[in-house]
Amino acid sequence: MSPPPPPRPLRRRAAARTPDPALDDAGLAAARAALSQGRWQAARSLLAHTGDDWDRRAHRVTVLAREPYSAAWAHDWLLARPGCPDARVLLALAQVRRVRRGKEDPAVARAACRTAADLAPADPTPWLGLLMLERDGAAEPQRGAETVRIFEEIRARHRDHHHAHHLMVARLAERRAGSGPDPLHEVYDFAAWAAEQAPADSPLAILPVVAHAERYRVLAARGFAPADPAASGHWRDGRARDVMKAAFDWWLEWEHDGHPRRLIDLNFLAHAKVCEGRGAEAAALFQHIGDHVTAEPWAYPDRDPYPAFRAARAGALGLRAG
Repeated sequence: MSPPPPPRPLRRRAAARTPDPALDDAGLAAARAALSQGRWQAARSLLAHTGDDWDRRAHRVTVLAREPYSAAWAHDWLLARPGCPDARVLLALAQVRRVRRGKEDPAVARAACRTAADLAPADPTPWLGLLMLERDGAAEPQRGAETVRIFEEIRARHRDHHHAHHLMVARLAERRAGSGPDPLHEVYDFAAWAAEQAPADSPLAILPVVAHAERYRVLAARGFAPADPAASGHWRDGRARDVMKAAFDWWLEWEHDGHPRRLIDLNFLAHAKVCEGRGAEAAALFQHIGDHVTAEPWAYPDRDPYPAFRAARAGALGLRAG
């Protein structure tokens, strides 16, 4: 028998305090709600209509996979539709999620990702699941070559894969964590390379900003930077200012309202502008973000993201917090 869905009233109360990874994707939110009650048909329709929009597919599958019982419902889906690639990739990413929560053997999740990859050779999403598992093994230097290989498998299928580039930046930021601040750290070079390799209108232009936030996370965790990011000075040296200006100028010229993860980029950029002390530019970004706060980077290094976001937004917009 399939497990019962979690009680809906608790979800509604939590939603008022917790960033929603679905962001502004109303179709995804509806399919997730149906999936949490064991109705996988809405997820099937959503993923079928997503097609080969790989960034959107990755976003939707990873959010659906966060549901506590998504693995069980994906099994039910496969009983009804054996061999369905969409059901397989959802099961694989759900098992990856279980690994990250300490409830699944990584070998089981890896096997599920490889099965999903075999069923849909063009889809980078199962490889994204494998990259997430490598991300959890970031402390193991011997896995570095495997991480690069998996990342290249993703890029071979979708060169500008947004989520995969963010994962690589987060992993690289953790290299040489105990060495302290280093303006020449490899994460900055990787982010700059990815931004330069991407087309002019690619949201990977924001990746150097993400690199600064991820490196701050690591430095603050090791005691090399203050726990208050705005007081750290991390975003105020000459190189950082150049990066922030270039990213903001890109947003003014190219920002895509339709990219499924654009609000993640806007949160990173608004956070950087707040930390840089550029309140007017931050205010313009907050106007576009609305209430769509993301946990990263507002949680860095160990803060409650929603109050941190609200306080920063209130300061930028000239309002009273609360």
